Amino acid sequence: MILDVHAASEVGCVREHNEDDCLVLEDEKLFVVADGMGGHACGEVASRISIESVDAFYADAQLARKLEEAYHELRKEGRVTDLSSFHEFRLRSAIEYGNLQIFQEASRDPQLEDMGTTIVGLCFVGSRVYVAHVGDSRAYRYRRGRLFQLTEDHSLANEYIRMRVLRPEDLPQFPYKNVIVRALGLQEEVLVDTYYRTSRPGDRYLLCSDGLTDLVPDDEIFEVLAAWPGARNAADELVRRALEYGGIDNVTVLIIDVVSDDPDDDRVDATGLIHGQADAPHASRTMSHER
Repeated sequence: MILDVHAASEVGCVREHNEDDCLVLEDEKLFVVADGMGGHACGEVASRISIESVDAFYADAQLARKLEEAYHELRKEGRVTDLSSFHEFRLRSAIEYGNLQIFQEASRDPQLEDMGTTIVGLCFVGSRVYVAHVGDSRAYRYRRGRLFQLTEDHSLANEYIRMRVLRPEDLPQFPYKNVIVRALGLQEEVLVDTYYRTSRPGDRYLLCSDGLTDLVPDDEIFEVLAAWPGARNAADELVRRALEYGGIDNVTVLIIDVVSDDPDDDRVDATGLIHGQADAPHASRTMSHER
């Protein structure tokens, strides 16, 4: 599988520190975005710990072997029936490990007791892409003129929408729209949502912090993903638009284009162009949630 990947992050126009962080492990085909929270730069510490923990977890070959053995034992005992494969188990375990590291660090230092972070990650294995997330950082997939939101926010606003207490059209005026109900580091254990989807050549994936989605509407995200060729161009344009709309938060964007599943194939990006062409075709907009 050949991937075209680019990450872009900016502190924004208001904040003094960038509390977002991201991880690109091309050998593992693992990509993660984290958005820290907490006063006095605590969020910066939390997001950094989460990213470093996931990185270290995947770098440990001996741990991977032990984890695979443990996974197969758990399968025999019928205790991981909600997981589709070892790769999903590994991704979930890495994020759980990050949660524990943040929680333990906060327990040791009273100045860090309020820190936490959201996290969203993708891992590509064969024709599958494994998704994991906690909080309101999001994953999207653009495919053939349609945009899917792959994650559901763990936020108070989204809970109210699910309970039909709040209508989606009322969200811009909802005073607690940035309150999240799940994050890494707040408790010793955390529930990580994981699942997989089928990946195809031409797919374009977006991981982002809410510094993008709070400011740039879905129709503009669609427009950029559909029409900007190359992961770097698309990521930089999305960040530029977030800053243009005020940049009131840190903004991080990570684009992954699946350009081929065979090194001998023509390399076609998500806009449908052979790499190197200048202009992108237009696409009709369709936005939906996929679970």
